[in-house]
Amino acid sequence: MNDLATPKVGFVSLGCPKALTDSELILTQLSAEGYATSKTFAGADLVIVNTCGFIDDAVRESLDTIGEALAENGKVIVTGCLGAKAGEGGGNLVKQMHPSVLAVTGPHATQEVMDAVHLHLPKPHDPFVDLVPAFGIKLTPKHYAYLKISEGCNHRCSFCIIPSMRGDLVSRPIGDVLKEARALFEGGVKELLVISQDTSAYGVDVKYRTGFFDGKPVKTRMFDLVQQLGELAKPFGAWVRLHYVYPYPHVDELLPLMAEGLVLPYLDVPLQHAHPDVLKRMKRPASGERNLERLQAWRAVCPDIVVRSTFIAGFPGETEAEFQYLLDFLREAEIDRAGCFAYSPVEGASANALDGALPQELREERRARFMAVAEEVSAAKLARRVGQNLQVLVDSAPMLGKKGGVGRSYADAPEIDGTVKLLPPEKASKQLKVGEFTRARVVAAEGHDLVAVPV
Repeated sequence: MNDLATPKVGFVSLGCPKALTDSELILTQLSAEGYATSKTFAGADLVIVNTCGFIDDAVRESLDTIGEALAENGKVIVTGCLGAKAGEGGGNLVKQMHPSVLAVTGPHATQEVMDAVHLHLPKPHDPFVDLVPAFGIKLTPKHYAYLKISEGCNHRCSFCIIPSMRGDLVSRPIGDVLKEARALFEGGVKELLVISQDTSAYGVDVKYRTGFFDGKPVKTRMFDLVQQLGELAKPFGAWVRLHYVYPYPHVDELLPLMAEGLVLPYLDVPLQHAHPDVLKRMKRPASGERNLERLQAWRAVCPDIVVRSTFIAGFPGETEAEFQYLLDFLREAEIDRAGCFAYSPVEGASANALDGALPQELREERRARFMAVAEEVSAAKLARRVGQNLQVLVDSAPMLGKKGGVGRSYADAPEIDGTVKLLPPEKASKQLKVGEFTRARVVAAEGHDLVAVPV
């Protein structure tokens, strides 16, 4: 097939890692059917924009990107969270703002997107299915990948509209998840990042039913999944990292797996606040006091565990005392990596109706105070790493690392945590290669990052 006959699709992926995995599924299908991708809007026959609709800034960015694609190309298909959002009078928001788009779908809609592509840009004959790697098309560097285990969420947090866009929890069949994981490891992935809206709830919707992988029964349950992923990773020396883990009691079962090195001793736990009254207004599924006890119990079983979390400052009705309570929790819980958002009203969220909305300046000021404490806690914990030898996954190594490079330890998820700045190796013969591990001795801590010498 000559290049002139190959239809080209432009693609933009906005939003979170869960949207990224949706994009990867669509791109894999396009490639399997013989479509090519274009790096520019103008050079494409059609453009797909995978949108985010979680907060107002994301909505604006998505609408602007759609407008840009329409201006430069004219043929645009919209998918993702914003596609599921209603506008004024109950119509579709995207269609109201950009009536000339060809089609609009919600998130997790590979088939609907492909149907729209087939309609507006018929697929070529004789697709080169064998050109698609077994693990599909990835938008991340080839040494790490996101593995989405479920879609949707059963919680109804007052600040969030994800369930209205992505629906209730739907767990992927465990056999499919494990098959994808194995293909990724076989394709060279050294770090698998497990994601969903609520990783700890995996299997709740199907009552933990038994599935099959390699002809053997496996329960659709978080513990069984994590154990199997760890076993699959072992022959490849790869990491398994867990994200969006709510601190339910059954998460305690994972700590021995972390202590024995089967999966990384790292948990991304979205706590959002610590004060019981604020958590109640947020309609969060856990209480602050129990969270502190749980974190302490986790550290007793696995002292190396690193906990990252996100919080909201300036939620409606938050008093200065409640905010101080949050800062005290942050210090006492010794959260290794903490991010914070100043509360931002999201259209359609029930929190908008709560009394006691705080001025924007106060919300921003509290966020800044929170981050100052978070950095103080993080810096103290990082300082304890000086002198340690760590396994580091190399993300960047110009000239094979002769002048050093950049990597991450088990404590650092890509793009959201810190990095390990690698100095030139002590031995002239030592090389650093992207996507491979190196041992390194920590010599200093700088802000959120460590500085280390490969040994």
